[in-house]
Amino acid sequence: MKLAPLALAAALAAGAAAAQTAPPASPATPPAAAPGIDVTVSDDSDWQNQTIAIPAFATNADVATQTSAGSTAALGFSLASVITADLQNNGLFKPTGPGALPRPALVQIQTPDFGTWQGRGSDMLIQGFVRAGEDGQVTVGCYLYDVALKQQLAKAGWTVAPGEWRRAAHKCADLVYSRLSGENPFFDSKIAYIAETGPKDHRLKRLAIMDSDGANHVYLTTGQATALTPRYSPDYGSILYLSYYNGQPRIYIFDLASKTQRLLLTARNPLFAPRWSPDGKWVLYSMATAGNTDIYKVPAAGGGTAVKLTDSPGIDIGGSFSPDGSKIVFESDRSGSQQVYVMNADGSNQHRISFFGGRSATPEWSPRGDQIAFTHIAGNLRIAVMDPSGGSMRYLTDSWQDEAPTWAPNGRVIQFFRTIKNSGKTSVWQVDLTGRNERKLDTPVDGSDPAWGPLRP
Repeated sequence: MKLAPLALAAALAAGAAAAQTAPPASPATPPAAAPGIDVTVSDDSDWQNQTIAIPAFATNADVATQTSAGSTAALGFSLASVITADLQNNGLFKPTGPGALPRPALVQIQTPDFGTWQGRGSDMLIQGFVRAGEDGQVTVGCYLYDVALKQQLAKAGWTVAPGEWRRAAHKCADLVYSRLSGENPFFDSKIAYIAETGPKDHRLKRLAIMDSDGANHVYLTTGQATALTPRYSPDYGSILYLSYYNGQPRIYIFDLASKTQRLLLTARNPLFAPRWSPDGKWVLYSMATAGNTDIYKVPAAGGGTAVKLTDSPGIDIGGSFSPDGSKIVFESDRSGSQQVYVMNADGSNQHRISFFGGRSATPEWSPRGDQIAFTHIAGNLRIAVMDPSGGSMRYLTDSWQDEAPTWAPNGRVIQFFRTIKNSGKTSVWQVDLTGRNERKLDTPVDGSDPAWGPLRP
């Protein structure tokens, strides 16, 4: 996807004449005006009070496109709908989407009718345009306005291939989210997970990927071999995962461009939980030998010698690097039950950090470096977070079986999978760090082992 910040004014100017003769799509019947809200952004509760109007994006002419959304007018509506869903599902804002709002004319995109939006009780306004190119690509412009101040807060534009139009919507939502919350973006990202079908005692497990909102779903493996614990590479070029076929464990790296995979490691002994280093040069994994499981690292390029990092009696498993690559968090039962430990990247200074009662498992370091998410097991399985020293533990979920947390690229939202009691059915969920905004992610089949990739380049 090509960034095109300088194309905004040019695209608007090019469509202005056509807009005079091609009237905008008929507006929807406007809802009753809501009272205005005076908000100062300082914490989550303030963000949740911000009302955002997101009308359908304007266009210079309603012409056919090669996108799945249809013509430019239909595409403008779909773009606004995706942005609305991103901001709504995040739980921090109160967006109103294009179905309840009039579509602005192209000439109003840079000069909004603020009186109209003030009358509707909108604090913020997102407007934009879409224009089809002769080469099949589409140009999308995105503008954020403060309605009360009558000021433009941000703008950006993108030229995208037809199949990438949803990325432009996610980029626009990221722009708005970052500008209003002060947090890093995360909507323009992808998720790998394990798609599950079949009865409880004989599940078919396939590697699959999708956008952060569940769209553009693709199966990468057939299910002939069981796939487990995927992780995106730091450069988004490949996915690391564990495979079992006829009881034989293998660690593969699946190349997303060529749709081929290469074998990184195979062993007669059980293998577990492969993980990338932040620079993509190393892969952590665990291997069981004679009832003892230890953590190793091996060059991701292949052909190198594995380095053993732990050597304690019991089970050491599930390593996750800190963002700077200097430390590794993992789980171990060396104390008699599953607990969370931290060590230096060379295996030195191994020490326990979880002392909460019960058991603690599947730790993963936040991309911001300030917290570690994990599964706490005390009766039910719940998603929790703590700081890297083991302090400030907080529960984020309260269900029967929630496990395997994975972080959004900005370190503010956590994804995990939930198992329904006595059924074996699994589904992918997410929750933000407040623990208040929890939602299920729609997948075509049951899902487990989610892995959130970094922000897309």
